Amino acid sequence: MSSRARIVIVGAGFAGYQAARELSRKARGAAEIVLVNPHDHFLYLPLLPEVAAGVLEPRRVTVSLTGTLPHVRLVLGHVDAVDLDGRRVTYTGPEGDHGSLRYDRLLLTVGSVNKLLPVPGVAERAHGFRGLPEALYLRDHVVRQTELAASAASAEECAARLTFVVAGAGYTGTEVAAHGVLFTDSLVRRNSALRAAGARPRWLLLDPAPRLLPGLDERLSRTAERVLRRRGVEIRTRTTVKEATREGVHLDDGEFVPTRSLVWCVGVRPDPLVAGLGLPTEQGRLCVDEYLAVPGRPEVFACGDAAAVPDLTRPGEHTPMTAQHAQRQGRAAARNIAASYGHGERRPYRHRDLGFTVALGGAQAAADPLHVPLSGPLAAAVTRGYHLAAMPGNRVRVAADWLLDAALPRQGVQLGLVRAGSVPLDTETPETARTPGWEA
Repeated sequence: MSSRARIVIVGAGFAGYQAARELSRKARGAAEIVLVNPHDHFLYLPLLPEVAAGVLEPRRVTVSLTGTLPHVRLVLGHVDAVDLDGRRVTYTGPEGDHGSLRYDRLLLTVGSVNKLLPVPGVAERAHGFRGLPEALYLRDHVVRQTELAASAASAEECAARLTFVVAGAGYTGTEVAAHGVLFTDSLVRRNSALRAAGARPRWLLLDPAPRLLPGLDERLSRTAERVLRRRGVEIRTRTTVKEATREGVHLDDGEFVPTRSLVWCVGVRPDPLVAGLGLPTEQGRLCVDEYLAVPGRPEVFACGDAAAVPDLTRPGEHTPMTAQHAQRQGRAAARNIAASYGHGERRPYRHRDLGFTVALGGAQAAADPLHVPLSGPLAAAVTRGYHLAAMPGNRVRVAADWLLDAALPRQGVQLGLVRAGSVPLDTETPETARTPGWEA
């Protein structure tokens, strides 16, 4: 690489983190690697449902960027714009300060945010599940609704507060419902008033698709549905939310469900930064070639949820927006950036599907490693083993929390650190809680 070339990586999700780590190894000081991210940690998103359900403490799923990427310069900030002709990015720091960075190579891994649909009341009443603040809010909210149900003025109010609706039965929604029902069951069992009244939590999982986990193998879907139905989760396929109100949600089949809880897991959309670049996009994702480079801009690369990466195993299609792809694409992008400086040869991104895992709480999971279908405790062991292997840090702490959860009852207390107004569904930065006087 040329003398102190600067490589700027925007975003420290799965793709950005892996790219930064790979580049730091390959550059060996020949290039300055700058990582721009709103916080100082990498968030391991697949374990967020366990944070919301009280299984894991929040810091377990966050990995220090400066502690694990020693040869990477971290700049705290949210990138506002990219000057492609001037090769410069501008950002806003955590205290409102502004700055800019020149780059020789730019890698955009800005990820995704909650997908919004034009459903009345959803933006005001629902909460997403894309960041740590949202998981912490949901944890407090579930505990609070359980406690309020115990002192409700009527049986109807009690039932509404103990009803939880999850919209979207994809990977995230299914895990949120699976872990959530176990959490609320444990809270109700320890509440003498609710136990005496015979109250039971009610969970509804909705999706317009004909089955759970519509993007995954049908065997995973059947396993997940069997486990959730056994726990009492009501699964409503071919059903979605028509309107959300203060008192509950109207479904498109005509039913009204009294509830104070609507968790929005209907999918994601690329970060809005992509739309402001003025470059070609495909379904909101930045168009790249098989080498993860932006056509016509050889110095700009993109991968992860923000990029429409060609799927070479399925001509004409793009790779799904999954953590598995983002991790691999980050490493591939790093190799191709190094190759652009003459270190190695660039290679197209080609993946081999290794299967998926879906954690269902307790000793239950659905998994198909190397396309071998598994369920029950064996699948749970494989799932947890996969997460421990995929995490770049905190493995011992995560494993310790799992052991403690198996041996001790969960703590059902609300800390009140994240208020409802701090995690609006329409935020462009779900990883950052809003505070009074601060604009996202």
